[in-house]
Amino acid sequence: MDIKDIQNLIKFVAKSGAQEVKLEMEDIKITIKTGGRSNNIEPNGILQNVNPLSISAVTPQSSEVPLSESKGADHKKDDSSSEDDGLITIKSPIIGTFYRKSAPDKPPFVEVGDTIKEGEVLCVIEAMKLFNEIESELAGTIVKILVDDASPVEFDQPLFLIKPH
Repeated sequence: MDIKDIQNLIKFVAKSGAQEVKLEMEDIKITIKTGGRSNNIEPNGILQNVNPLSISAVTPQSSEVPLSESKGADHKKDDSSSEDDGLITIKSPIIGTFYRKSAPDKPPFVEVGDTIKEGEVLCVIEAMKLFNEIESELAGTIVKILVDDASPVEFDQPLFLIKPH
């Protein structure tokens, strides 16, 4: 990963509005944290007025940078029960762009009312030019789709409500 990739990642995270993102690869670990909507980035991508305590080495070839974005190798969803009605919420495991279909000319993966099986693809989330398939961890019926197609999503943002079988 070169400096241009890191600058693009910082810009992407800043635009997404995410609070924190982590990127781990074999020889590098980057954590980007945002302090809200304050703009610490010049148009050329250089950070300004950064608290020196927030930048620290994690490994010899890793760093923490204030801003935020997570592209985890773990593509599992965080399923949590909705306390009100027994529905399960499927949440985004990463920051990126939510797509309901694999291509513009293809049908959506799922629609409201569809019965799904465990392991069935519900959507894809594009992060850093990688399309991550989000699969269901349970069988059930799609009750509600909470995100519009081609919309940016944050880590842990609810995507679907599912009534388990």
